[in-house]
Amino acid sequence: MNFFCRIVWGGCYVLSLLPFCVLYILSDIIYFFVYYCIGYRRKVVRMNLRNSFPNKSSEELKLIERKFYKTLCDYFVETIKMRTISEAEVKRRMEFVGVDDINEILVQGKSVVVYIAHSMNWEYITSLPLHLKCDAEIGQIYHPLENRYFDMAFIKLRERFGSSSIAMAHTLRRIVDFHREKKNFVIGFIADQVPTWEAINHWVTFMHQDTPVFTGTEKIAVRVGAAVYYLSMSRVRRGYFKATFLKMADDASKTEEFSLTNDYFKLVEKDLEREPWLWLWTHKRWKRTREGYAKREQKRAEDKRRLVERAKQGKG
Repeated sequence: MNFFCRIVWGGCYVLSLLPFCVLYILSDIIYFFVYYCIGYRRKVVRMNLRNSFPNKSSEELKLIERKFYKTLCDYFVETIKMRTISEAEVKRRMEFVGVDDINEILVQGKSVVVYIAHSMNWEYITSLPLHLKCDAEIGQIYHPLENRYFDMAFIKLRERFGSSSIAMAHTLRRIVDFHREKKNFVIGFIADQVPTWEAINHWVTFMHQDTPVFTGTEKIAVRVGAAVYYLSMSRVRRGYFKATFLKMADDASKTEEFSLTNDYFKLVEKDLEREPWLWLWTHKRWKRTREGYAKREQKRAEDKRRLVERAKQGKG
């Protein structure tokens, strides 16, 4: 690690030694500065909330907004705490409901693909291996951070309890290898992110908005015939979470195209209606529009036509 990252990593270690009660005082202080002084991405959050909940009053939206920022600051200190939190403590604070079903599937020699949303605190989901009784590859798909030192730090945090982090670009190859080698696996996909223009091939109505979505999770699950679950997150109280496995399919290869993707976003919507402040509203989820996609495709077609014409003229 470079010098700055070493300092940050060391500082996180020192902070992680503090008890939760002190860390949450720190979170309250951070919330005051982030929300009232800096206003971190507040315009984005307000726009996302207003468009996603058109029937809610301004007072209701403001309440959700404040609770979201408080939850986001809690997420920050809870993630720092993962640096040194014990197995017993994380098991006490992160309850998994329906994990017996996952264990039974693994005993049968099958694998599981788990849809996850950006519902806080999703980092605690990496403690799942502590609850599984069968020998299997446990991991999560992640998008590498631009700073490789911070990326390495997050990987260390996420792999503390036995799970492995698989870079998005290597997802298909790793899972196909597991399948070919007959290794059972449980892999989590945070699939509510914004796809690149090139990756868009399906749209859904999500939170009252036309939304381009990733379909890679479904394609991979179908290819290996995995069982598919959605992990519904809820916060019991500050610092305590419950993740419930909801079955979506016994065998993804027997489902209709896009049905799993469509069902996933419906399930995320239900969670957002129940506890909207748990979701990551700061990201620009709806920055790619169908109109923008159409213009891009039109330009690509025109560029391709010009290249063909130039090639013909060259031959002539």
